[in-house]
Amino acid sequence: MEKLYYNDLLKQKNISKLIVESYDQCLYQCFWVDGDREKLIWWENNKPMATFSLTEMRKKLFALNPAEVFLRQNSAYDEMVGQPVGSGNTMLVPLAIDSVCF
Repeated sequence: MEKLYYNDLLKQKNISKLIVESYDQCLYQCFWVDGDREKLIWWENNKPMATFSLTEMRKKLFALNPAEVFLRQNSAYDEMVGQPVGSGNTMLVPLAIDSVCF
């Protein structure tokens, strides 16, 4: 599968939806959404788009001017109670991306 690079997205006019995935230890990665597919965004060939600050990620996304951005957090609760991973404890909330945020 071909990688999707941040610099290529900067050239696009209409970015409809992005999802920022929140991981442990304040790590954030960004995915471009196309219908029911998600594609990880990369800085360069071996470095995925990731930050240790949500504010820093929002600054990077501001330059892309996306129509919608969501923050997603998957709960570890499923694993703790013996449920299959990803059985429904996912939080998805809209994330504001504008110059007032910085």
